[in-house]
This record gives sequence, C-alpha cells and structure tokens, in this order.
Amino acid sequence: MKIDDITISKAITESFVKDFLEAMEVDVAVAGAGPAGMTAAYYLAKGGAKVAVFERQLRVGGGMPGGGMIFNRIVVQEEGKGILDEFNVRTREYQEGYYIPDSLEAISTICSKAIKTGARIFNLISVEDVLIREEDKITGLVLNWSAVPLAGLHVDPLAIRAKVVIDATGHGSEICHIVVNKIGSKLRTKTGKVIGEKPMWAEVGEKEIIENTKEVYPGLIAAGMAANAVFGSPRMGAIFGGMLLSGKIGAKVALDILSRR
Repeated sequence: MKIDDITISKAITESFVKDFLEAMEVDVAVAGAGPAGMTAAYYLAKGGAKVAVFERQLRVGGGMPGGGMIFNRIVVQEEGKGILDEFNVRTREYQEGYYIPDSLEAISTICSKAIKTGARIFNLISVEDVLIREEDKITGLVLNWSAVPLAGLHVDPLAIRAKVVIDATGHGSEICHIVVNKIGSKLRTKTGKVIGEKPMWAEVGEKEIIENTKEVYPGLIAAGMAANAVFGSPRMGAIFGGMLLSGKIGAKVALDILSRR
C-alpha cells in the first residue's frame, strides 16, 4: 500500500474534530484525567451518561504514574482494591489490608476502560473559565489549548455545555478556585472559599475524601484530591484507594443530579 502524508493528516484532523464537536454538549464534563477523574468518567459512561474529560497535560494519570517518590508502585486498601478488581488491574497483598498494584498498569488500564466504556478523554486542553447561567449554576466550561498560556499567546477560548461539571484537578482544585475568583465566596464550605488541604495524614484523608466528594456549588462536584483541598482535609500520599472511591462516588452524585433534571 502506498502511504500518503496528506491522507494521514486528514484522518487525524477529521476524526479529532468529530469527537471534539460531540464533546461540546455533554451530560458531564470532567476537568482532570487523574485516577479520580477517569474513574468517575468510567462509571458515568457505564451509567449511560455522555461524558468528556479534559486534561491539561500531555499525559493522563495525575500523580498515580509517579507512585511514591518516583517508585512506580502505589498502595490501595481493601475498598480500593475492589475497584481495581473491576478494572482487572493486578494487585498483590503486602500485608493484611495493604495491596500493591503497578501504578502504570493501574492508570493505563483505568484510562483504557473509561474510553472503551464510552468516555471521551482530551489531553492538552486546559479549563480557563466556567459558564454560569440560569438559576446561578454551572452550565459548562471554557477551554483552550494548554500550549496557549505556556507560549504567552493571546488566543480566545471556546466553550462547551455540560449539565454537570466535576472538578478532579487534584491539589489545585482549579475549577473551584475559578468559581470563587469570578463570583465570590459561594462554595458550600465553612468559608465559601477553597479552604486548602492540610498536611499529609493518610488515615484521616482517606476517610474524609469520601465525605468531601459532593456538589460544592450548583452543578459542580469536587472529587479526588480537589475534594479534600476544597474542604480542608489532609492529603494522603501514595495510597490511592480513596481517589478511586471518590471518583466512583462523584459519578454517582452526578448521575443523581442528572436524574432530577
């Protein structure tokens, strides 16, 4: 077969633009393709929702690929292992209640499962603003190529419509910060603002991330480390069971919101 360079370029452009146009009106938009964001996307797609994930980095995975201090192993507890079992990610028991998966196998499998279940994942796209419309609720995201701010270019963004948004941007809790910066202290926290995460304490952080995964502003859910940052709970380090469970719970919260509309 003769290979034509222009045909290759057309195939890439046409297929990407088709997917991107489909992602401009979704049930749920997820900001951040880390373990919580992609787990949420998997369960949302499995639940029948139209979902798109936007990740600013070249690679997906958040902090999971780096494991602990660049040792590409992570730990999950029994509850988190149940989700990895569903994804068919291999684990071995280190001691009772502590399970070790390969972090690269875990994140690549989660990503693959989410896409194959129906989620669309777009890398190298940053969220720079939100849409707030009727009834003072989040109705979409404002996007730009990640290279634009890195290059210091003045390029206007594009917008997408979403019935629900999940902030899974990790420690930065970037979408929640955008809301506070644009419309003031209106989050459902003690201060109305992002409280900020506390020092590492895995036992407490893993418990509180479950409680903190909820709607923090109409149409906006915090999940993963963003949830603990918003509500002022500790970080957890290289144990990821809570992150996976938070993603699953975030999907359930989103589906519940969708069912009421």
